[in-house]
Amino acid sequence: MNAPSVQERQKEHTTQATPAGAQNSGGRRPPSRPTLWWRFNRFLERHLPEGLYKRAMLIVILPVILLQAIMTGIFLERHWEQVTKTLSKSLAREIGFIVALYDTGPKTENALKQLENLANTHLAIGLRIERGSLPPPRPKPWFSILHYRLSKYVARYVPRRPFWIDTVGRSGYVDIRIQVDEGLIFRFLTPQKRAYAASTYIFILLMTGISLILLLIAVIFLHKQIKPILRLAEAAQAFGKGREVENFEPRGAAEIRAAAEAFINMKRRIERHVEQRTAMLAGVSHDLRTILTRFRLELSMLECDDDTLRAMREDVDEMQKMLEGYLAFVRGAESEATEETDVCALLKAIRADARHEQEGRTLEIHCTPPLPAVVRPGAFRRAVFNLLANALRHAKSHVRVSAHKDGQYLYVIVEDDGPGIPPEDYERVFKPFVRLDDARNLDRAGTGLGLAIARDIVQGHGGDIELDKSDLGGLKATIRIPL
Repeated sequence: MNAPSVQERQKEHTTQATPAGAQNSGGRRPPSRPTLWWRFNRFLERHLPEGLYKRAMLIVILPVILLQAIMTGIFLERHWEQVTKTLSKSLAREIGFIVALYDTGPKTENALKQLENLANTHLAIGLRIERGSLPPPRPKPWFSILHYRLSKYVARYVPRRPFWIDTVGRSGYVDIRIQVDEGLIFRFLTPQKRAYAASTYIFILLMTGISLILLLIAVIFLHKQIKPILRLAEAAQAFGKGREVENFEPRGAAEIRAAAEAFINMKRRIERHVEQRTAMLAGVSHDLRTILTRFRLELSMLECDDDTLRAMREDVDEMQKMLEGYLAFVRGAESEATEETDVCALLKAIRADARHEQEGRTLEIHCTPPLPAVVRPGAFRRAVFNLLANALRHAKSHVRVSAHKDGQYLYVIVEDDGPGIPPEDYERVFKPFVRLDDARNLDRAGTGLGLAIARDIVQGHGGDIELDKSDLGGLKATIRIPL
């Protein structure tokens, strides 16, 4: 039976700890009476992208799109329709004027030819006088401002005369036919630009093209401004995982450079503190080891019974182990560089090192190679070995170690079938020098630093260790490290 993952336990714990009906929004509970502003913020939190670059893109793109929509609406309402209205009215007036000249003049063939020449020469209206009747009515085009306007104004300025209009039949022209007398048709074949604002589409295309160019320029500059922030976040994350931060320099705006310089100064202070502590402990270790070596030499020349001499030597050896444990806990593993390591191969090596700890207990390793991860191999090996040695020390007969990747994390799980630890002591056992003599007697005959050292190493990789009850009946220790 598989044990629940760390995320499942955290989700279950969160569900149990959250009161019924409460909503969790970034750690904030909703007010007793949610306001409209609170609901708007909740909507933005749920639907806005998480990345800074994507949010900045929205800040740039949305105003441009909104401005385009407003300008286009204003243009269509004020300019396009107004210009079309004026041009259509002017064309209808000219047609009405020509029809009025026909009504007031002679109806001879010469008069009709003179009227046709006059209209085409001075008005350029494309008049042709034809014999016949009007064509059958055409279906009205859908959403045609030009057809609507021309029909309205022709009916106004040429009253009580049948007419026929086609605004889409011939590309670029308007065909208007008016029956002035029985069998006599005035046909006006006029360019659309005489009655229609034909430059509207060109204006919209130009506005869209210029907006796209401006957006491209804004994206380039925005990327240049966001990149230093992303680089700073990557450097801080790498430093938090214990990895080396290489080729990082403050760049970008003044505020971003100030934040980057503060990060670099903080990193230097931490590294200097670690170096000073390591140098001090190296000196202390050297002095104490010299004294212990002197003790061993004096014991070798001491004349006493064998049992007393053996007990004194065991005390010296115990002091040596305690000293090494103290120094290892305080020194940590900061000096070791991170590198890509096959976790499965590392677990096999740890299993070989732990053979003397098994004492007849069964040790299972579940890992499908290859399982690469960027860690400090020596320090990570020591953290896993501390957990494994602790499990072997208190297991009855069976210990199981498994490793796998899940999403962005590496999990190494150590389980045993021992007596376990009460849940209220899960955090206490990670404190230095703590031993639960009444339960598992952690680090028996030691210093109580095994689990503390393991968690310190794992946290130095940006991860953590969590304890829980194992399916085997004992304790389950889960190492979780971000990849």
